[in-house]
Amino acid sequence: MITLDDRNTVIAAIFTLMVGRLLTRKVKFLNHYNIPDAVSGGLIVSFLFTLLYFFGNVTVEFDLEFRDKLLVMFFTTIGLSSDFSSLKQGGKPLFILLLAAVGFLFIQNIVGVSVLSLFGFDPKMGVIGGSISLSGGHGTAIAWGANFKKLYGMDEALPIGLACATFGLTFGGIVGGPVASMLQKRHSLKSAEEGDITVGVKDEEEENITADSVFALAFIMSIAIGMGIQLYNYLSSIGVNLPLFVCSLFSGILLTNTLPIILKKYKAQIPPPRKPVLGLVSDITLGLFLSMSLMSLKLYSLVELAGPILILMLAQVLAVFFYATLVVFRIMGKGYDAMVMAAGFVGLSLGATPTAIVIMSVITKKFGPSPRSFLVVPLVGAFFIDISNAAIIQIFLSIFG
Repeated sequence: MITLDDRNTVIAAIFTLMVGRLLTRKVKFLNHYNIPDAVSGGLIVSFLFTLLYFFGNVTVEFDLEFRDKLLVMFFTTIGLSSDFSSLKQGGKPLFILLLAAVGFLFIQNIVGVSVLSLFGFDPKMGVIGGSISLSGGHGTAIAWGANFKKLYGMDEALPIGLACATFGLTFGGIVGGPVASMLQKRHSLKSAEEGDITVGVKDEEEENITADSVFALAFIMSIAIGMGIQLYNYLSSIGVNLPLFVCSLFSGILLTNTLPIILKKYKAQIPPPRKPVLGLVSDITLGLFLSMSLMSLKLYSLVELAGPILILMLAQVLAVFFYATLVVFRIMGKGYDAMVMAAGFVGLSLGATPTAIVIMSVITKKFGPSPRSFLVVPLVGAFFIDISNAAIIQIFLSIFG
């Protein structure tokens, strides 16, 4: 077994991202269908580690503690990119997308129960193969997998949950881009917004990033993350369990909208929304986070469950594809923002919120800004959907006893 410490894990993640960037530039298919660099590079590297396991009997373990810190930093930049005018615009779309996402949780579990029941699994296992592992992600799959073992004696719940979450993360990154490409071509959509994109910078443009702007952002980010930690600790003490990155997101929103008012004299030192330096830092942190997540996938552990899980995932991918294009895109207004949110919805429903964000970042780099999407989708995916998912899981488990 090869064990990489935190430093070497970061080096491997950077290498993975560089491989992905090279592939995306050289392979026309990847570029045309907006496949994120981290997805293409991460899958190649994880596949190489799988070959190393099968032919050399060698496993590679990573220290992923820094990965979680990257997620906190990324969502802090998203918070710092959001001004109150965008928040006002996000009200109605946020409510509509939340209703759509909640509706799809039911569909996701119905698909999971139906497919896994055909293979002789307990119907409750279909919920593991539905919203628990897909909309919930790896963390929810681990938590509920342990719970299923304790309550129902289902030892296979955890490996099936992790397998579904792994495949979902992979397919979410692959399918979201083509959804956007299809909708953009069919409806000739383009951004109506002017200015910088929310995540990342356009390589072909000359961006005004200076040492002063980087230091100013580092200072503000440190304060926002510190506020997020305090908010997280307070909420935990009163029994409200929100992820730290959500607390940092809220802190970033609060900070970037209040400091320029409170400290008017120093307004020039506060990075305004969608400044290039914010986009650059968000691009780096998100890219490294997803690279670490995908390169560390243990694909070889999924071999025994490959048949049923692949058929299940095919059904889930088809379900989210048609739901995103026929329902989400339409009810969100059939415009450019609707296209970006529909593509993000694919990543949100099959992988996790960071998958949705990286898909949207690739799309907006290519077609133009969509600040409303970067406000609405993270709030639905990182906060509201988890609360709704917990209630819907309980409904399905009560039905199947």
